Amino acid sequence: MKFILDLCTWKVTTDSDDRNREREHDIFKHTLIRYFGYANEVGESFRALIHVNWVRLSYLTASGYVVADSIHKGYLTSQKSFNSPHEKRTQVSVSVGDTLVWQGLASVAIPGLTINRICALSNILLKKTSSLPCSVRKWTTTGIGLVCIPFIISPIDRSVDHLMDKVIRPYYPVSSDPHSNHEDSESGS
Repeated sequence: MKFILDLCTWKVTTDSDDRNREREHDIFKHTLIRYFGYANEVGESFRALIHVNWVRLSYLTASGYVVADSIHKGYLTSQKSFNSPHEKRTQVSVSVGDTLVWQGLASVAIPGLTINRICALSNILLKKTSSLPCSVRKWTTTGIGLVCIPFIISPIDRSVDHLMDKVIRPYYPVSSDPHSNHEDSESGS
């Protein structure tokens, strides 16, 4: 298990303003793994063409991504220095909880519902306004859903950040250790 967690936290060096800086490489943000967070949107796009169990599997995949990212953020937080074991537990809990809520909303719940409704509405409109055969209408609906995915991500991410900043994050306990401040949990879809 430690080997897997070590892979998740390797460092990369970047040149910025003629100076080297080391930053943490987050595999849930900066690698292809982040696309697992979009699995449910793809599943919702294909809902008209595939068995509902495949759609459910896409939600399971995206939810697995959310849980893995949350555990990863908790692990990273646990590696920081804290003044007491209680403070460490509190900050790890905040990190895991924040990531779980943020990702659950921004990667699974809201995008899944959005693509589902876009595809349903597209199908209804195509049925009422065109004479396309059913199979063509289903493929068109799927295409519309897939094309919409990149356009919904940023607005949803920003909205979830705003929501959490106003409703949840003000109630987080403040750490007395300046090195353990909560970092933005945004990662993925």
